[in-house]
Amino acid sequence: MKKQQKGFSLIELLIVVAIILIIAAIAIPNLLRAKMAANEASAVATLRTLNTSAVAYSTTYGAYPTNLTNLGPASSPTSSAADLIDSVLAKDPATKSGYTFTWTGTQVSGVVASYTVTAKPLTQGVTGQRGFFTDQSGVIRADAGGTASATSTPLS
Repeated sequence: MKKQQKGFSLIELLIVVAIILIIAAIAIPNLLRAKMAANEASAVATLRTLNTSAVAYSTTYGAYPTNLTNLGPASSPTSSAADLIDSVLAKDPATKSGYTFTWTGTQVSGVVASYTVTAKPLTQGVTGQRGFFTDQSGVIRADAGGTASATSTPLS
């Protein structure tokens, strides 16, 4: 009498592996697109935070900050560290959620009268697709090429 063997055959295991690979091939691109969308949403939210912080700084100190470090954390707020943003953003350039944020203050008669902030993906097409731009007007603009400017399309 022959013993009954228990377990899976090689063909059955190969079919299961093939099904798992097909599901992974469908899910991974969607996951990457979702990650890029989340990074872009974070970049836009960060630009809004920086615009709000710049207005608060300007109201308090009479001019816009020279760089992002002027908005950074402090135990006692001053014009060189106003305690309006966290330490992650208080670097120039700052890196957050797959984007690099660069602040440029424009001086007129020794006073920073305007500023621009650009947000560029660290790796185009991987951490983000679009670049973003804002200035003292508060309008956030986007460009699919990765580098946005004052002439780029405003976000709606």
